[in-house]
Amino acid sequence: MIYDSDPWLMPFKDAIDARHARISDVRDRMSSDGSLANGVNNHLYYGLHKTADGWVFREWAPNATKIYLIGEFNNWRRSEAYALRPAGGGNWEISLGSMFLSHGTLYKLFVEWPGGGAERLPAYVTRAVQDPQTKAFCAQVWDPDEPYVWKNGSPGKRPHPFIYECHIGMATEEMRVGTFTEFRKNVLPRVADLGYDTIQIMALQEHPYYGSFGYQVSNFFALSSRFGTPEEFKALVDDAHGLGIAVVMDIVHSHSVDNEAEGLGRFDGREDLYFYKGAQGRHPAWGSRCFDYGKDETRNFLLSNCKWWMEEYHLDGFRFDGVTSMLYWDHGLGKDFSGYDAYFGQGVDENAVTYLALANMLVRELNPDAFTIAEDVSGMAGLAAPFVEGGVGFDFRMSMGVADNWIKWIKTLPDDKWGMGEMWWQLTNKRADEKTISYAECHDQAMVGDKTIAFRLMDAEMYTSMSKDSKSAVVDRGVALHKMIRLVTAATAGDGYLTFMGNEFGHPEWIDFPREGNGWSFAHARRQWSLAEPDYLRYMYLRNFDKAMTGFLRRESILEGRPELLVQDEEKKILIFQRNNCIFALNFHPTSSFADYGFAAPAGKYEVVLNTDENEFDGFSRIKTGEVHFSVPEKSQNGNGKYDDTLFLYLPSRCAVVLKKKD
Repeated sequence: MIYDSDPWLMPFKDAIDARHARISDVRDRMSSDGSLANGVNNHLYYGLHKTADGWVFREWAPNATKIYLIGEFNNWRRSEAYALRPAGGGNWEISLGSMFLSHGTLYKLFVEWPGGGAERLPAYVTRAVQDPQTKAFCAQVWDPDEPYVWKNGSPGKRPHPFIYECHIGMATEEMRVGTFTEFRKNVLPRVADLGYDTIQIMALQEHPYYGSFGYQVSNFFALSSRFGTPEEFKALVDDAHGLGIAVVMDIVHSHSVDNEAEGLGRFDGREDLYFYKGAQGRHPAWGSRCFDYGKDETRNFLLSNCKWWMEEYHLDGFRFDGVTSMLYWDHGLGKDFSGYDAYFGQGVDENAVTYLALANMLVRELNPDAFTIAEDVSGMAGLAAPFVEGGVGFDFRMSMGVADNWIKWIKTLPDDKWGMGEMWWQLTNKRADEKTISYAECHDQAMVGDKTIAFRLMDAEMYTSMSKDSKSAVVDRGVALHKMIRLVTAATAGDGYLTFMGNEFGHPEWIDFPREGNGWSFAHARRQWSLAEPDYLRYMYLRNFDKAMTGFLRRESILEGRPELLVQDEEKKILIFQRNNCIFALNFHPTSSFADYGFAAPAGKYEVVLNTDENEFDGFSRIKTGEVHFSVPEKSQNGNGKYDDTLFLYLPSRCAVVLKKKD
């Protein structure tokens, strides 16, 4: 168990064991024939389904007194011919002949309850479309004549994923919402060329407000229709698999949009149908509804949602958003999580812990090669440890402190004040029993009010001095540090690495979706791919480096090992470490280069296999890839004292060099 390898967890042994037993009990109760996947099938019962002689529709609404199916087929009028009948247990049902509904038909529910009633979209609706004029959403029958035929199988396991985080709508350069087809044709080839083996797609679940970045979900089973059709998304996933790229969905089960007309809010007149009662059912910071993870109907709804996305769209896993908000009754707001007792006390919503553990079990039952990632800032011990060892079962957790620290250092300190010891600690401070995904920046770091790392480093000079021939000390610094930040982050990553689309070539500015405050502009909700095409702009060379870095790290299986610190030289701003037969030497000093910089290293012959200073990466070519260096049999005081040989290197300022041991 996790407390056997971590003595700091031993005081919480009883709590960990009780949590494990609680999860096991719920799993056994929900399973069928020993399988959780067999017991989770709400999506096959609820919602609209085609039968041999027509259609059947079912809904769970225990507070309803009457439910009508309304739509184009009956001029949106309530009539007894389209009234659902009670089916027991709070369920309602109606059967219709095949002539009443067809592909593309629009429909809704009208739900009546004591003292009121209103139009609603079905909770399990799998297709919702928005009227361009009224902006209102309707459910839509989706029954194409020719179902999609899959061509490619799963790309296999991802023990060390290289993740390209992306958003379909903002993946176009034009000032509008991009589509699945455009992404498949224009962006997937870029991802494959860069060497990333996984795409993590945001905002797939239907959401009424585009500017929410997909995080205010209304229809959990519905693919957002603003990006295209289910068949077009299936083609995207299929082509990704054909390129050897896994597809992970950013799934939002941490909360639900408060909207009633489109979402689950007051679905049958009750505040707490799927949500906690009272204040606990409302998120104080997000203005949204909080699921009651202890209610069987909610657990079945969310688990069936996971199963639906995996089976219908052949997804390879999930990145669970807002896990910290789920885990704690106070949603982690204002907490510093400085002690282990915060992970096992009264402040933890054990219902949410149970749900997350079940979701992880379900994903692996459905596809043993699939994987899950937790977005958690609290550092809850055991979150990404196997369930059999007392953990919650995520495969990976986001190493969120890494990106936060890069922003802090860049914003508050000149780089000649960056601490090598602090950098090493923050980059490598990870639990040994859990896998992590590291990143220098994801979409979060560039949201409105903040900036991409490139723009924070170079700011207004990016508008005037990104030409290859420009003479700008600011841009020279920014380009150099952009490469070094990415390399040291990826090379020290626990078990995986992530970037957000476009940031590999230093995408400028920030992310800001169309909203009233910016005149509904798409100027910052797109990706300017053309910046990285001309060889006279420096963006191309940053992309070249990202491709070379990703290819090298994957080729040499760098993330399979663990980094070992060799040197942290605070005075000279040098950080040197080794990992999987390679040495990474970084000189962060803004002005000083060092000839014959000696440090203790394993004896052998070393070849320079990657360096940030190459011309093809917009460097100054002060060292060359392919150079060979030999250690000398003399003891060096510069190092960790473990090795008897010394390696001497030329380390130019603001430059990183990677050497591979050849014998």
